[in-house]
Amino acid sequence: MSSFLRPEAVATLHRWREVIIAAGITALGAWIYTQGGFLFAGIGILTAGLGALLGVLGLRRMRFRREVSDPGIVRVVEGQITYMGPTEGGFAGLSLISEIALMTRNGRRVWRLSQSEAPTLYIPTAAEGAEALFDTFAGLPGLDSARILDAIEGPAEMPRIVWRRPAGSRIGHRRPGARS
Repeated sequence: MSSFLRPEAVATLHRWREVIIAAGITALGAWIYTQGGFLFAGIGILTAGLGALLGVLGLRRMRFRREVSDPGIVRVVEGQITYMGPTEGGFAGLSLISEIALMTRNGRRVWRLSQSEAPTLYIPTAAEGAEALFDTFAGLPGLDSARILDAIEGPAEMPRIVWRRPAGSRIGHRRPGARS
């Protein structure tokens, strides 16, 4: 397939892949809806709605994703963010992050993950695997994903704080006296 399409076209299709799949699911839902009867209409509406929801999520992820141009690798496993770079790196526990900011450091845009009980972690926005941070950040209490997208696409007014942990909240930990 790559010999049939220009590399730029393949890159564009790859970037839009989630939105294209969501459009296909929405079209399938519309087709099912037209097959007649209440059962097919209901299934069609649910399928089309799922496709539309996936399309919105795909657009948000696409806006967050950057072309890999910075050094290092980002991995997210079970609530732990790991960044391994050529000169620095570290770990950030999702439950320990107290603040997320976007800033410029050494000429690169980086996420600054401040932690309550560990050193601050700096992750370049264009490091390999950094797109996984979008879904990871979405699990933080009170995070507005639109604010993160505005920061990453907006002007370079730095540092730009995009999230602070609400007082008394920790992911994965019960508050004393909380009922299960």
